Amino acid sequence: MILVIDIGNSDVTMGLAKGTSWVHVWRIPAIADRSELFYGIKIREFFSEAGIQTTEVARIIMSSVVPNLTGKIINVTVTLFEKNPVVLGPEVYPKLKIRVLNPYEIGSDLVANAVAAYEKYKTNCVVVDFGTALTFTTISAAGSIEGVAIVPGLKTAIRALSQNTAKLFDVPLELPQSVLGKNTVHAIQAGILMGYEGLVKAMLTRIKAELNDPDIKSIATGGLSSIITPLNGTFTEVDPNLTLDGLRIVGESM
Repeated sequence: MILVIDIGNSDVTMGLAKGTSWVHVWRIPAIADRSELFYGIKIREFFSEAGIQTTEVARIIMSSVVPNLTGKIINVTVTLFEKNPVVLGPEVYPKLKIRVLNPYEIGSDLVANAVAAYEKYKTNCVVVDFGTALTFTTISAAGSIEGVAIVPGLKTAIRALSQNTAKLFDVPLELPQSVLGKNTVHAIQAGILMGYEGLVKAMLTRIKAELNDPDIKSIATGGLSSIITPLNGTFTEVDPNLTLDGLRIVGESM
């Protein structure tokens, strides 16, 4: 089996794949000042509760956008699995089936998204990742990452508003019935969630125009991809495990 690890700003997401199927997907909050011991115990618990021996893991592939956690998780995997993980980065990109734009600037999670999307469709496509940041990664039919657009993610935007007002509000990620906010919480929900609906649609329209391809494939991923329900018919596919699939594909090719 292949173990993939996606270290993001909000979560450390782990997937255990057997062939192309996910046997288990686990998440741990990504807290940089937590010790190696904490992460080691959590991962050991996951395997113990699932009844899976660590020796069943044949290969480990990892992506990280949190440098302070990268070394810790590498050390944990070496201790638990006695294997050095393949870390997705500029040294690995030349071996991929896609061409990576600005390899030292693009996030490895976005590269994993691009790998998975291109493997599925082999045509012009855009991945919209609803994470800590909301990202749009566009891949051409020739297998080249054409560019990326980044805006603050839903939680990030709501947190920025709620924490920088005179009164602090706990704003749940729930789509309101009306765009006409009747109180502060409702107003923030309306502005952010309904506003992001328009943002996503406008970005996809512009990307289609720039590539001169009205039939471009669009894939939504990320933990918050299901929050804005009016977008449900906007995407070709919603795949919350797209990043993990990209890492699995990379791991299979190493």
